[in-house]
Amino acid sequence: MPAPATIPARGPARLTVLHGAPRRRAFGPGLVARGRLVRRLVDARELPLVVLTAPAGYGKTTTLLDWAQHDPRPFAWVALDRADDDPDTLLASVARSTGTLAQRGSVPVLVLDGVDFLRSEAAIDALSHLLEHPPAGAQIALATRAEPPLRLGRLRAQREVLELNARDFVMTRGEAAELLERAELTLAGADVDELVARTEGWPVGLYLAALSLRDRTDSAGAVGSFAGDDRVVADYIADAVLADLPAEQVTFLLRTALLERLSGPLCDAVLGEEGTAALLKQLARANVLLVALDRTDEWYRYHRLFAQALRAELRRREPSLEPELHRRAARWHAEHGDVDAAVRHAAAACDAGLAGDLLWAHAPRYVAEGHQGCVRRWMAHFSDEQTASNPPLALVAASSHLARGERDLAEHWTLVAARAVDDPGRPPESSGLEAAVAAMRAAVARNGIERVRDDAARARDLAEDGSPWLALACHLEGTARHLLGEREPAEALLRDGVRRGLVAAPCVSALCFAQLALLAFEAGDRHGSDELAGRARLQVERLRVGDEPSMSLVLAVSALIKARLGQVEIAKADAAAATRLADTLADVAPWYRAETDIVLARALIALADVATARALLEDAAGVLRDTRDAAVLTAWLEEARDEADACSASVASTLGSLTIAELRILRMLPTHLSFREMGSQLYVSPNTVKTQAQAVYRKLDASSRSEAVARARALGLLGDAATP
Repeated sequence: MPAPATIPARGPARLTVLHGAPRRRAFGPGLVARGRLVRRLVDARELPLVVLTAPAGYGKTTTLLDWAQHDPRPFAWVALDRADDDPDTLLASVARSTGTLAQRGSVPVLVLDGVDFLRSEAAIDALSHLLEHPPAGAQIALATRAEPPLRLGRLRAQREVLELNARDFVMTRGEAAELLERAELTLAGADVDELVARTEGWPVGLYLAALSLRDRTDSAGAVGSFAGDDRVVADYIADAVLADLPAEQVTFLLRTALLERLSGPLCDAVLGEEGTAALLKQLARANVLLVALDRTDEWYRYHRLFAQALRAELRRREPSLEPELHRRAARWHAEHGDVDAAVRHAAAACDAGLAGDLLWAHAPRYVAEGHQGCVRRWMAHFSDEQTASNPPLALVAASSHLARGERDLAEHWTLVAARAVDDPGRPPESSGLEAAVAAMRAAVARNGIERVRDDAARARDLAEDGSPWLALACHLEGTARHLLGEREPAEALLRDGVRRGLVAAPCVSALCFAQLALLAFEAGDRHGSDELAGRARLQVERLRVGDEPSMSLVLAVSALIKARLGQVEIAKADAAAATRLADTLADVAPWYRAETDIVLARALIALADVATARALLEDAAGVLRDTRDAAVLTAWLEEARDEADACSASVASTLGSLTIAELRILRMLPTHLSFREMGSQLYVSPNTVKTQAQAVYRKLDASSRSEAVARARALGLLGDAATP
C-alpha cells in the first residue's frame, strides 16, 4: 500500500508522487470535499489537458488532491517555484516525478502546481513542448493563479481541454455551511448567507471568517462586522497575494482600492499617471482578485474582501492620501456623468465644498425630474453641520424636503442658506444661489399669496437661463397670479414654465400644465382643459412620480375634468390616487393644500361622493383662514359648497322618485341575473321586472342596463360591488 502523501509544499521538497488517497490538513478550507468539481475532473480523464485557474485561496491544490483520492490512476506532482522558471530545471523536475511511474508501465496524471511562476519565454516554450509531448502519455493538469500564456485555441475548439476558473471554485451555500460547521462555528442560516455574500464564496475568505468568529462570544452578531480589514484577512492577503507582487503593482492596488469600478482612464485620473490600463489588464490576467465586468477589458472591480483589506492598508501606510484620491475620483465621475459615484467620493473625502458644488450642479434637476430617492441618498452622506456650512448643500436639502411635503424642514434649510448668502463678510456668490433662496421662500409661502408672487418674481429675475429654479419661479409666480385673479399674466408665466420645465424640470412642467388646465376649465374650454390635464398626467406617468405628494394636484385636476366629461372610471382612479397623496400633505404651502382639496372635492362631487367632498372643503376652509389674499381659492370654495348642496338635492330627488319596487330592481341590476331570474326571486313576472327596469332607466336618464348602473353609482345610489 503506498505511503500517504501530504499536500505538496512550495520549496525544496516540492516533488511528491501520489499513488492513493492523500492526507488532508487537519483544518483549513480544503476540509470540505468539492464533489461537484472532482466529478468533472474524473469524467475528464480522456482529455489530454486540465487547467485550473483562480486567485489565491480558491482551493486549486485541495481540489487536485480530492481528485487524486477518487481517481485510481497514479499522480505525479510537481509543485513549481521560481527556480523552475528555467527550462532545464522544469524538465528535470518533471522527469524525476514521472520516471518511477513510467518504469512501472503506468500512465500517470502529471500535476504542475504553480504554473504562474513560469514567466520566461524559454520556460513557457518548454511547457508548451511538454503539453504537445506528454511524458509516458500522461494527462497533464495545470494549476495557476494567472491565465497561462499558452496557445489553447486548438484544444478548446476540439474540446480536448477542461478549464476550471474562479467561478467554478466559489463555494456554494451548502459547502460554506459545512466548512463553518467543521470549523466549530455554529451560525443561523441567515448568518451563513451573510458570510457567503461578504466573502463572495471565496473559500479561504470563509475559512478566515471561521477563524475570526469562532472564538467570539457573540459570533452571530459579529458576522455583520466581518470585513477585509479583519486582521486574519489582512495578514493572509499581505502574505499570499501582495508579497508576490512588484512594489509598483502593490502601490497601484492600494491607491485604487477605494474605487467601486476601475478602468484605465479612471485610474489615470486618480493616480495622476498615464497608461494604467495596461497595468490593470496585466493584474487582471494575473488573477489578483480582480473581477472583469465586461468582455472588452475595460471595466473591473476588486473582490469585496480584497478591496476592504487594501483600503485598510492604504490608511495605515498613507493616511493623508486617501481624501485626495477620493476628490480626484469625484471629479472624474462628475465629468463623465456619474453623479451618484461623484457624490459618494466627495462625501468619503469629507469635502462638503466639493459635494456642495456637485449637488448644486445636479440635484435641483434631479428633484425637478422626480428622482427624490437619489437626492435623499446623496444627502444622507452629510451631517447637519456639513450641510449648514455650505449654502448649496443647504438649498439642496431644502428643495428635497419641499418635494416630500416637509415644509418646516424646507424653510429651516432655506433660512440657513439665506443667512450664508446674505452674510456681508462672505465672498460674492453667483446669482443662482440668490435665485434659489428666493424660489424656496416663494415655495414655502409663509406670508400669503402676494408674497409668493413677489418672491417668485425676484427668483425669475435672478435665475440663469436653463436653470430648474427659473422653471420653478415661473410656476410659482404664475400660480400666485392666477390665485390672485390676474389671469392673463398667469397664463403667460405658466406657459413659459411649461417651455422651460420640459427641458430643465419636467415635474414643474406637469404642475404648470395642471394649473393651465384649471385656467381653461374656468373659462369653459372643455376641450382645452382636457388636453392640458392630459399632458400633465402624461408627464407624471412618464417620470413615474405618481407616488410623489407634490403631484397630488395634477391627479386631482385630471379627476375633476374627466368627471365633468363623464369619463367616470378614469376620474375615479385619479381621484383615489389624489386622495391617497393628499393625505400626506400635512406640511405644505397653504395655497397648495387648499387648491388640491378644493379641486379634489369638486371632482368627488361630480362623482357623487358628497360626504368625502364636504370633509375636504372644510379642511380647505380652515387652511384659507390663514391665507386671506387668495381671492380665487375663496371663490372656488363657495362654488364647491354650492355644488355639494346641489348634488345632495339631486340625489335626494332621484332617490325620492324611485318606488320601493324600482329600488329593488335597481339593486339587482349590477348582477348577472336575467329579468326572468329577478322575477323568480321577487315573485313577479318577467314583464313586471322589465316594466320596472325601464322606469329606473328613465328616472336615471339612462338608455341601457349598464348605463343605469353607472349613473346610479355616480349618484351614490349603488356601491361598487354588486348587490343582489
